[in-house]
Amino acid sequence: MALIRSILFALFFYPGSVGAVTLALIVAPLGTTPVLKVSRGWAYWHRWCARWLLGIRIRVEGVIPQEPALVAAKHESMFETLELIILLPDPAVVVKQELTEIFGWGRAARAHGVIPVDREGSATALRIMMRAAKAAVAAGRSIVIFPEGTRTAPGTRAPLRPGFAGLYRTLGLPVVPVALDSGRVYPKGFVKHSGTVTFRFGPPIVPGLKREAIETQVLDAINALNGPVRQA
Repeated sequence: MALIRSILFALFFYPGSVGAVTLALIVAPLGTTPVLKVSRGWAYWHRWCARWLLGIRIRVEGVIPQEPALVAAKHESMFETLELIILLPDPAVVVKQELTEIFGWGRAARAHGVIPVDREGSATALRIMMRAAKAAVAAGRSIVIFPEGTRTAPGTRAPLRPGFAGLYRTLGLPVVPVALDSGRVYPKGFVKHSGTVTFRFGPPIVPGLKREAIETQVLDAINALNGPVRQA
């Protein structure tokens, strides 16, 4: 059954995604707002396909921030990258720089206002990331970052990438950690499984902490749903 559900999901979601990217490119010259609306529509399409074709529901715990914050989320699958676009008010998402270079999608993502990060951490790339993040905050948007820098399997954790500490220090925003468990039902491979994905929004962490303190708190908070964890 899981295989059949996954095939149906692919047949519906991915063609719809092509349409969403095409529409985003068409409206991009009109400004950021139309692109944001297309992005939210795409995320709702994904939610509909996940709910009715894959049998995946979501459960939200805690308080979702309505004011600009640095939202640090666990990353286990593509599921949360789209769901957070709906749960948060028009966030700007930190993504790998190479994703913004994908033909078509990359241009639409840049029009949306994603924040590119170079995992090699060059000085020029860091300046570009900070400039884009400051612009997003000035526009009243939260910043979503997956501070471990890559997807991790359920039950594992990875050390935080330096980009998180840089954004925390530079932006001076409270950090809202988000634990989630999407990898159990929406793994990296083709076959997905029915079930419930929990998003647990933790209490805001004040700005101005030392790097070791903020990283320890965030790493523990975003892995709160994993129980005892393994190092990735």
